[in-house]
Amino acid sequence: MKVRIEQGDITKVAADAVVVNLFEGVTAPGGGTGAVDAALGGAIRQVIAAGDLRGKAGELVTIHTLGRMPAPRVLVAGLGPQAEFDIDAVRNVAANVVRALRKPGIRRVATIAHGAGIGGLDPAACAQAIAEGSILGGYRFVKHKSNPGDEATGIEEVVIVEFDGGKVGAMERAAERGSILAEATNLARDMANEPSNHLTPTMLAERAAALARDVGMEFEVLERADMERKGMGSLLSVAKGSVEPPKLIRMGYRGRGGDGWDLALVGKGITFDTGGISIKPAANMEAMKADMTGAASVITAAWALARLGAKVNVLAIAPCTENMPSGSATKPGDVVTAMNGRTIEVINTDAEGRLVLADAICWANELGAKRIVDVATLTGAVTTALGDVCYALMTNDDAFCRKVEEAAAAAGEKTWRLPMWKEYDEYIKSDVADCRNVGAGNRGAGTIVGAKFLEPFAGKTPWVHMDIAGVDNMSADKGWVTKGASGYSVRAMINLGLALAAE
Repeated sequence: MKVRIEQGDITKVAADAVVVNLFEGVTAPGGGTGAVDAALGGAIRQVIAAGDLRGKAGELVTIHTLGRMPAPRVLVAGLGPQAEFDIDAVRNVAANVVRALRKPGIRRVATIAHGAGIGGLDPAACAQAIAEGSILGGYRFVKHKSNPGDEATGIEEVVIVEFDGGKVGAMERAAERGSILAEATNLARDMANEPSNHLTPTMLAERAAALARDVGMEFEVLERADMERKGMGSLLSVAKGSVEPPKLIRMGYRGRGGDGWDLALVGKGITFDTGGISIKPAANMEAMKADMTGAASVITAAWALARLGAKVNVLAIAPCTENMPSGSATKPGDVVTAMNGRTIEVINTDAEGRLVLADAICWANELGAKRIVDVATLTGAVTTALGDVCYALMTNDDAFCRKVEEAAAAAGEKTWRLPMWKEYDEYIKSDVADCRNVGAGNRGAGTIVGAKFLEPFAGKTPWVHMDIAGVDNMSADKGWVTKGASGYSVRAMINLGLALAAE
C-alpha cells in the first residue's frame, strides 16, 4: 500500500471510496465532511437525523453517492468525543477504515486528514498517523494459503487530500516517515508469523542480510565457532539441543558517521522454543514459532532508521537459535559461562531467552554501545501481571528509560515500568555458580527476575529491558493492531533512535 498527499477538493477526487469523519454529537458537519455532505445534497445530515450515524468511536457508515461525486461511495468514520480525540485515535481510525474497505473493487481510497480540522491536531502528525494506521491495519499474513480469497484483497493507495496547499510539503514528509515505520513493523510481523520450518536461524540471518544490503548497512554473522572463541557459553548452551546451527546477527548503521554506537538494539531470536529438556506443555506450543519476535523487531527497526537517514549510529544484534530437547541438550543443573566470565546455573532450560540475550548484551558492550535496549518475549509472568494491554520496562538508568517510555507513547504503545530493587538480586543467587537463570523457590516476580538476571551483563551501560511477551501476539484485530503478530516495540525503537538523533 502507498500513502501520499494530494492538494485538492475531496468532493472532486476520483477514487473508489472517499473517507470523511464525524465527531460524536455533531449534527451539522463542517470542513471536508460538510463539503461532501453538500455535494451529496445533505445526505450525511439525513443519515444523522435518522439516527444511523452518531459519530461514536469505531462507527463506520457507508453512503453511496449515486453519481453526485466522482467516487461511488463515501465512508463516514465516527471519531468519538472531540475532547478525547488524539493522534493515537487517528492511527486507529485509519486502520479500521482500511479493514472496512477491504473488498473487491476498492483499490484507491481518498481521505481527509482526520483530526487536522476542528480536531485541532497538527496536520503533519495526522498525516503520519494515517500512513501508519493504514499500512498497519491493512496487514494480512496469507503467504502459505493456496487460495486466500478476499483475505489477499487490499487497498493499493491511500490519498490524503488537503485543501490548503501550504500544508502539503510537511504532510508529505510526515506520511513518508509514517510509511517507513509501518513497513518496518509489517516486516517484523511477517517474520514472527512465519512457521519455524520456514524461518530457521539461518533463514532469519538471510533475511537480515537482504535488509542490510537494501540500505547499505554493515552486516556480519557469528557462527558457532566464532561464539566458542568469544566464550559465549550462555548462548551456546541453548543451541546445544538443535541440529540447526545458531547465528548471532549484527547489523550496523552509522548515520552520524565516526566511531562508537549511540544505541544497541538487542533482540531475542529463538526461532522455535520447545522449552528444551524442561519441555513445555503441548497446548499452544505452536505459538512458540514467534519466540524470535525480539530479533525481528530490532532488525527491522535498525533498517528503518537507515531508510530514514537518522543521524545516529545504531547496532542491531540478534542471537538466534532453536531451543530443542535432545541427547546433546543442556540439562537442568548444568553450569555454563557467559562471555563476561559470569557463571550460570541453568535450573530451567525453558528460561532460555535470557541466556542468549546475556552474551548478546556482552557483545554490544564489547563493541562500544553507549546505550542498550533489549527486547524479548521473555516471560509468561508479564502476561499475568499486565495482560495484553501493555509491555513491561525495567532499567538501570531512569533518564534513559524515560526516553524509551516517550518513544513508545509516540507509537501508541503503552508501557509499565517494574522495579529493580536490590532485594530482587537475592532471587537469582545460586549455591554452585554466580547466579541461576530462574528465581529460587516460589517467590514470584518472574518478569523482574528475568531482568535482574540480565542486569549484570549490561554493567554500567544505560540499559532498558522490554518484556513484550504479553503483547507480541493478538487474538483479534483492534485499531492498528492486527490478529497474529502485533509488531509491538518496532516503532518505539525507531522513535527512540530518531529522538537520540535529534539530540
